[in-house]
Amino acid sequence: MYKLIVCDMDETLLDRAAHISKTNEKAIKTFVAQGGHFVINTGRSFLSVQDDLQQLGLYQQPDQYVIAYNGGALIENAGNQVLATNPLDFATVKQIYDFAQTEKISGHIYALQHLYLWRPSAEERHYLDQRGVNYELLPSKRLDFLEKQPLMKILLQDDDPARRRELAKFVPQQVTTPLATTFSSDRYVEFNDIAADKGKATVQLAAKLGIALDEVMALGDNSNDLAMIKAAGLGVSVQNGIPAVKAAADYVTSADHQHSAVAEAIEKFALR
Repeated sequence: MYKLIVCDMDETLLDRAAHISKTNEKAIKTFVAQGGHFVINTGRSFLSVQDDLQQLGLYQQPDQYVIAYNGGALIENAGNQVLATNPLDFATVKQIYDFAQTEKISGHIYALQHLYLWRPSAEERHYLDQRGVNYELLPSKRLDFLEKQPLMKILLQDDDPARRRELAKFVPQQVTTPLATTFSSDRYVEFNDIAADKGKATVQLAAKLGIALDEVMALGDNSNDLAMIKAAGLGVSVQNGIPAVKAAADYVTSADHQHSAVAEAIEKFALR
């Protein structure tokens, strides 16, 4: 029986309008009611999923958790208590940011408590606003004010998949810090510290809870979900997952994220 479910948000749990379907909500609440842990495992900040936690009955609950920033932070929902972080060093973030400025590439910097954007398009603002993501525009081209903040990740945004692949190869070669490089949402290439990924954080949380990995289910759709899908006892790709995720998964849902794919997997594998 599965005791821990870790689940991606965008393009997995959420539909195109960034909503959790009532079908998904019911399945998740039933799983939690039978004693399970349902953990959002996202590239986003934990602060951006508080409304979703409220809908699922997990808001401010003790012994329930969120994995944020692609494994950059582990949070207990009660009090949003930060249990562990795997930050990037400031010098590396600045190097990537300076490169992006030179190339006129848009992007995000995630501090532990804040999201900073530069050069966002109108479409990018809409994408974030639709998901209830709070952000600040960088006040200047200088990043000195971030030097003392824990920095979880930096991402670059480009709608061209070929360009994203080029950035994923080129950027890590320009810095000395080893990076974990992933893609998400068909718009981002993301850079974390090498110690941070969704799989390592899943293993860490399972150990904390005394749950064996063969009692863990992971659900996702994109390359930043691969590590957790491979780490879990049961890795699930939603139908709209990229080919690499589908190939790595133990099960591919018949439904996509528009049609309650998460509920399909939970009902099939995790409910008594």
